[in-house]
Amino acid sequence: MATILVIDDDELVSRTLQRVLKTYDHTVMVANSGTEGLQLAHRHPPDLFILDIMMPGMDGYQVCRQVRGDPLLKEIPVLFLTAKAKDEDKIEGFRAGADDYLVKPFNMEELQLRVRAIMRRITPKAEVTTPPIEVVAGKAVLDTRSFKVTTPHGVALLTNVQFDLLYHLMSHADQVFNSQQLLQDVWDYPRDTGSPELVRAHIKNLREKIEPIPNEPRYILTVQGHGYTFTTTPQED
Repeated sequence: MATILVIDDDELVSRTLQRVLKTYDHTVMVANSGTEGLQLAHRHPPDLFILDIMMPGMDGYQVCRQVRGDPLLKEIPVLFLTAKAKDEDKIEGFRAGADDYLVKPFNMEELQLRVRAIMRRITPKAEVTTPPIEVVAGKAVLDTRSFKVTTPHGVALLTNVQFDLLYHLMSHADQVFNSQQLLQDVWDYPRDTGSPELVRAHIKNLREKIEPIPNEPRYILTVQGHGYTFTTTPQED
């Protein structure tokens, strides 16, 4: 099971999370501010951050950005657990480097499913074969060592989640995947769990990194009514 650091200024929420997550055999640490949480994480690096956004002083977005910029902490996944429910809030959370986003009020069983899925994604599996050094789809090349993708329009460095999503799409280029399939294949969520908004937000972020005009994508296409695909024949100017 995971060692989880909960950072939330609402002590009632954080202690409730601690109590419930312990019933799933997780080890849970609690901090009530971003500064306290980062200090605790440096003393005892967790396997997962569960992070509120609206906190006095350093808010959750700032904490997440500091985690992503810290050599000791940058690989640790971050799950936002917050009352901020607007699409722009979620987009901002993913831009800050979050792996997942769950809105309060929430179901404890769903939280545990998401925690379990995150931990499965980051746990090495001995039976999994070594991935290829490069994945090529059309004129796009994804380097699996550096997490960089190269297109005729430039080079972009990806976050862990962005890499996982793009690796899946490019490895199955020209195939169409709906949000639920991607939640299962990329995020490792059980069927009918997870939010399609999670997929939409990460698709949007990927497009902002690799598309010359994000609102007019030529690599990661939306197939109306069906899902998303990475095309090997992007439309050229």
